[in-house]
Parts: sequence; structure tokens; C-alpha cells
Amino acid sequence: MFFVLSKILGFFALPSNLMLALGLIGIALMRTRFAQVGRGLVTGSIVLFAGFGLLPLGKALILPLEERFPRWDAARGAPDGIVVLGGAIDPEFVTARGVPDLNEAAERVTVVAELARKYPSARILYSGGNGRLVFQGGTEAQFAGAMIETFGVPESRLILEDQSRNTAENAIFSLRLAMPKSGQRWLLVTSAFHMPRSMGAFRKAGFAVEAYPVDYRTRGAADLLIPFDDMASGLRRTDTAAREWIGLVAYWLTGRSSALFPGP
Repeated sequence: MFFVLSKILGFFALPSNLMLALGLIGIALMRTRFAQVGRGLVTGSIVLFAGFGLLPLGKALILPLEERFPRWDAARGAPDGIVVLGGAIDPEFVTARGVPDLNEAAERVTVVAELARKYPSARILYSGGNGRLVFQGGTEAQFAGAMIETFGVPESRLILEDQSRNTAENAIFSLRLAMPKSGQRWLLVTSAFHMPRSMGAFRKAGFAVEAYPVDYRTRGAADLLIPFDDMASGLRRTDTAAREWIGLVAYWLTGRSSALFPGP
């Protein structure tokens, strides 16, 4: 029930969807006695679209998330295992086209080639089921596993977790499969902006992992002075950041995270 509700509320909570709804409501009101209110809503919708689409507001929202956990320090020694969170592959697309396809979060998968080579003794656990409300096609772990094997990683090193539908389930199901022993060190690989919520979920589940952030969407504070080249990019960055901030609050309120804004 929580999963279905989170998907529905998540759709309506995205800034771009709210801006569109604001404009549509305004258009509808313009044919009623509330025409003046309607014109105000339409104007507000346009201003918000332009502001969040072109100004670096989305970067300002996502930067604190990306900066929360520093890059992993390799000087501490080799890890015993590596957990990679899904989100880089669309199972429905692969099923329909029959070819592997990586989205903007591709580094979650491609970094495995480097880590597997550097740490040949580390086990690699890929966690990702199918997070669609209408489940179609295979699971992300299924397709990711096949792709990782093309990097030269033997099947014997891979653990595929294909039941999880969200970050909380990533943590719970990964712990069950990894069965980490006392003293072992496991890395957690996911997008930098997603790391705070992921670490909170894994800590709550009792799985001690070390953050290995990848897939940065900003270049740092300097990006806060650079506007977007097109509205689509700005709105997409704003939606990504808003989804994470809302997710952090929701996970904390429902007891799925160890803290409101997990840190190192």
C-alpha cells in the first residue's frame, strides 16, 4: 500500500507537474466568474516554468544532496563487497527493444567495471527489481547482471537482488542476500544526489555500508551561477532534487530512514 501511495503522491508532488496543474486550473477558471484568478494562475505557471527551467534553481536544490557525502577514500583498503543500486536501466525498454539501454544514471553500472578490476575479491550485489506500478517486462537486476558479465566479471562474483521496488526495499533485501559478516566492509554505489536517502535506509535496515557516490549532476558551487541552456534540463533537475528532498522527509516520517538528512 505504501509503495502504491508513494508513486501516486510522488507524481503530483513533482514541481513540473504542479506548475502544469496550476496553469490548467487557471485556464479552466478563465471561462468562469473567477477569470481574474485564472489569469493570475496562468501567469504564475508561466513564470515558474521559466524560472525553474532556465535559472539555476534546480542546481541549488540538488547541490546539498550531492555534497552531503564525500568521495570514498580508497586508502582505507579493499572492500569485501559492493552494493550497486538500480536506477540506470529501464526494464520495459530492454524488453521491448531487446538491447541494453542506460539512462542518465549510467555510471551506477559502468563504474562496476573499474571497481571489479581494482578489487577482484569483492562480491558485487546489484539491487533493482521493477518499480513500475504496472509491472511489465523483466527486472533491472536481470538485465544489469548480463551487462556486468560483459565487463569480464564472472557470474560467481555476482549477487542479483530483483525483488526491490524502492530504496527501502533495496536495503532490506540486499542485507538478506549479502549476509555481511562482522568486520566486513561493503561499499554502496548510487547517484550522489540519492546517497543521503540510501545511506539512511541502509542504516535503518542494519546494513553498515560506506558511501561511494557517482553520477554527479552538478560541477559544484560554481554551477549555481550558470543558467540552463534549455527549460527541459532545468525542470528535470528540479524534479530530481524535489523527489529526493520529499523522499527524505517521507522516509524519516515513516521510519524507513535512520535520520531526516543522513550524513557521514
